[in-house]
Amino acid sequence: MIQVRGLVKSFGSKVALDGVDLDVAEGEFLTLVGPNGAGKTTLLRILATLTRPTEGSVRIAGYDLGSQGTEIRRRIGLASHQTLLYEDLSAEENLRFYGRMYDVTDLEERITALLQRVGLEHRRHDPVRTFSRGMQQRLSIARALLHDPAILLLDEPYTGLDQQAMEVLREVLAPPLCAEEPGSRGAEVNSPPHLCPSAPLPLRTSAPLHKEGEARARTVLMTTHDLERGLELCDRAAILVNGRLVYQADKSDLDAATFRDAYSHYISRLAFHV
Repeated sequence: MIQVRGLVKSFGSKVALDGVDLDVAEGEFLTLVGPNGAGKTTLLRILATLTRPTEGSVRIAGYDLGSQGTEIRRRIGLASHQTLLYEDLSAEENLRFYGRMYDVTDLEERITALLQRVGLEHRRHDPVRTFSRGMQQRLSIARALLHDPAILLLDEPYTGLDQQAMEVLREVLAPPLCAEEPGSRGAEVNSPPHLCPSAPLPLRTSAPLHKEGEARARTVLMTTHDLERGLELCDRAAILVNGRLVYQADKSDLDAATFRDAYSHYISRLAFHV
């Protein structure tokens, strides 16, 4: 779903990305970590078509970044440091505005369901300027999910969240659980929970822009400074330092201690070298 080759981004003499090669498979959740100034936000802004690369190629959902930006934008949702919300509009007015831009069907039902999912249904009529930073970030996640994008880009989504807001966001990002095996009946109350693909508004769901009958899981790329939480959610983790991708590993091959050790190793080795 995401294919990056030889990606370079320079701002004058400053090289923010230095020959990045990256693949993210359909339905994969990739967590990208790195120190401040590593190039994480620049990479996501390029993938979101907000910034053009200096060199290299990017294909998203099969579309070329250089010539098919409109098609790419229809298939991505972005939540970043900037909430991209209108402060004088209410929560539901913000979602309605973006929903109309994306021609979302059943928009009012979708707005209600998402506000409930991020814990803001009781504030749906209040201006966003009266929201805390954490509430605005939750509404930003709802905005990013509104058109049910095939690809979700999250740039430090936990920044500024209080503990309650963190738990809400974790529940939104984690694959939903249900008490029964899909298709089964009469499961015991104490039986282990199973992933529930039919739960309402899961992070990974069928995207409406695919062909009828062609179900696909949502692809997620998230940057974060929180190594433990990032590892908990992802399928694969990667480390970006000084604009270079220096480490990648499947979650199945990692535990929290191993990931922290790898991060410390590459940061101490490369963080202060160009």
